[in-house]
Amino acid sequence: MITFLLVIHGLITLALVAVILLQRSEGGALGIGGGGGGGLMTARGAANLLTRATTILAALFVVMSILLAVLAAGTNKARVIDPTVAAKTAPVAPAPGTPAPAAPTQLPGLPGVPVAQ
Repeated sequence: MITFLLVIHGLITLALVAVILLQRSEGGALGIGGGGGGGLMTARGAANLLTRATTILAALFVVMSILLAVLAAGTNKARVIDPTVAAKTAPVAPAPGTPAPAAPTQLPGLPGVPVAQ
């Protein structure tokens, strides 16, 4: 299901980029659709349509982002990758009745240095 929603999210993203690039640029930089001339729609009608499409696509983008984040957070469960490692490193309790090992009197690796108690 997450894969399907990711594909839809990608399509919404591409449509949003296309609609933004089609809008008339007020600064004259990247506006592909900004030109004069007639056509099926007037300049004002095209601007209103593109503005509405941008608003709807942006809202869908935000909703899909939140939905995907919630779904992804729900799938983070602890999984054991290699069960043999957990079995090897499990601590072994001493048998009942055996005495505990004595505390060292010297630090390992430092001969002659007494352990402060």
